[in-house]
Amino acid sequence: MTACAIEPSAGHEDGAAPTGCTLSADGAYAARLASAGGSWFPERWTLDGPEPYAVPLPRNQPEEPGTEVQPMGDGRVLIHRLVAGRHAFSLLYPTGPGTGELPLGAVECPAGTTRLRLLPPAPGGEKAYALAVGPRSTTVWLVAGGGFGPERLAELPGRCSGGVWLDRTERLLALDRETGGRTKAVVVDLERGGEVSPLLQIAACSDDRLLLADHDSGLLIVRSDAPSPGQERLGWGVLGSTLPVRFPECLRLRGCTVTPFAIQPGQVLTPESCAVALRVDGPAGSWIGVWRPAERRVHHLPAPEGWLAGTGLWTPDGVLRLPYVTPVVPCGVAQMSPPAASAVPPEAGAASPHGPEPGKEPGRGPVREPGKEPVRPPVRRPVPRPVREPDGLTAGTVVGTAPAPGHPPEPAPPEPAHSVHPSGPEHPASPARPAQPPAPSTPRPVPLQQAPLGGLVTK
Repeated sequence: MTACAIEPSAGHEDGAAPTGCTLSADGAYAARLASAGGSWFPERWTLDGPEPYAVPLPRNQPEEPGTEVQPMGDGRVLIHRLVAGRHAFSLLYPTGPGTGELPLGAVECPAGTTRLRLLPPAPGGEKAYALAVGPRSTTVWLVAGGGFGPERLAELPGRCSGGVWLDRTERLLALDRETGGRTKAVVVDLERGGEVSPLLQIAACSDDRLLLADHDSGLLIVRSDAPSPGQERLGWGVLGSTLPVRFPECLRLRGCTVTPFAIQPGQVLTPESCAVALRVDGPAGSWIGVWRPAERRVHHLPAPEGWLAGTGLWTPDGVLRLPYVTPVVPCGVAQMSPPAASAVPPEAGAASPHGPEPGKEPGRGPVREPGKEPVRPPVRRPVPRPVREPDGLTAGTVVGTAPAPGHPPEPAPPEPAHSVHPSGPEHPASPARPAQPPAPSTPRPVPLQQAPLGGLVTK
């Protein structure tokens, strides 16, 4: 047993109404807290049939807004409640007109010094895990699918957050661990007693977090302040690759918060072609962004009315499914088919999204197709701009060729397969003023502060 206290999830602070929902790893089910007359009750969505439908799972009394729910692979719903200082776990399922409940046990929380929350749904769908974060250590718990109630699987030093599954066997779990004032993504091997190995070591003084991982392609989406100290940026890498992590400038939208929430599966050995769904929050609301590592732009799409923001999944053939709720449609799934990677050239400007007008991105130059050389336009020779020399490069640092801010890069020489040059700076135009064509400039080396992904424990 451990001392625990509830960690509020997004939208649950101070008793606020919960938002969003949780999808099972295969996308067949979803679970959320729904409202009725000011009270909250669990609700399960079935998504793998001809039409989505919801099944309410109320119990004898309403649920607290901080209650967590998670769908299991067999259609039951795991519920996590805080009851009399204990974290209680049960499985809910429909039984005719009522709701059945199978208690799984509880984790004691007498001291209130540790926060506990559910980890993202496991790939197999038969088990569920939780993370208990204490002042100096973190414990991984198996809370559903074990033989004798909640089971302590691993304890590691440091305060951990996040949680991304790196394989389909539920063995390798990536966590963002804070030690010594820095946060680094590490891998916890649950089959070897919680043995820990580094995953991201981009720079010695950077905070490096893992946000998403795709099992088929190995694509990783990270957030780090390595390329811009003090400012976190989105980047991408490939699991097990020696290529550096890249931080595309097109993922920096002025005045907006960009959060990735889904990666297209089924793209085996082609991580550059995986579509990544982004939640973009700006002054005028939220909308959808779609980005691929092979492209140097973001496609902006309006979000469906009533979208459970930040929730969705891709089909292997590139259809984005977004759950939504409206007064007319209490359980709906909108389907979007963003432009394919080959439909729009990478140098084309971004479309205007629903919400603030980010403006058109300047041309990024051609992206080489496998086996083809890029077309080189005539090179202009303007007056060189002053160059600020780098402060110093550490081992593993990559020096890339990038233009001065506001100017497009010149074409780069042919590069090896599965390698994408980092994008140059982009400055979206303000809503009131259209984007002006940029002037050319001489490219200059820029320290990117990037390093290969760390080694993994695989045995």
